[in-house]
Amino acid sequence: MSAREEVAAELQQQLVRFIADVILFNHAVSAKLGLGASDSQFMTLLQTYGPLTPRQLTEHTGLTSGTVTGVIDRLEGLGLITRQSDPTDRRKVLVTPSVEAIQEKLAPLYAEQGRRIQSVLATRTDTELQTIQAFFSDAVAEAQTVQDL
Repeated sequence: MSAREEVAAELQQQLVRFIADVILFNHAVSAKLGLGASDSQFMTLLQTYGPLTPRQLTEHTGLTSGTVTGVIDRLEGLGLITRQSDPTDRRKVLVTPSVEAIQEKLAPLYAEQGRRIQSVLATRTDTELQTIQAFFSDAVAEAQTVQDL
């Protein structure tokens, strides 16, 4: 195995460990708030894409419409989201994250994790940060193309 292949293999292993740690942390946050595993992923989707219809949430997650409704009900019950009429089509409902509730309930739980990531990033040069950003941009784009199993 070449040095490049060894570094690439180690990077892939570290990335898998990082993803596992992030998932476990998200599960712990969800449990602390009384949420299920899918619930925190919905919040991530809504914070990433903005308001989505239940159908769009179903498409993004691959979950059944019944499961999506249950998650929406739980998140709404905690005040983390609201259901609003779609201004472009009254027949549709948009699931919208509640910025205030996120700041009150979620942000404090993720604050230390955010500080730790910022601490690691602060040790990198501008060029290294650009390389890391490009890598993650490519990795996210690639991950979005292989979601169907």
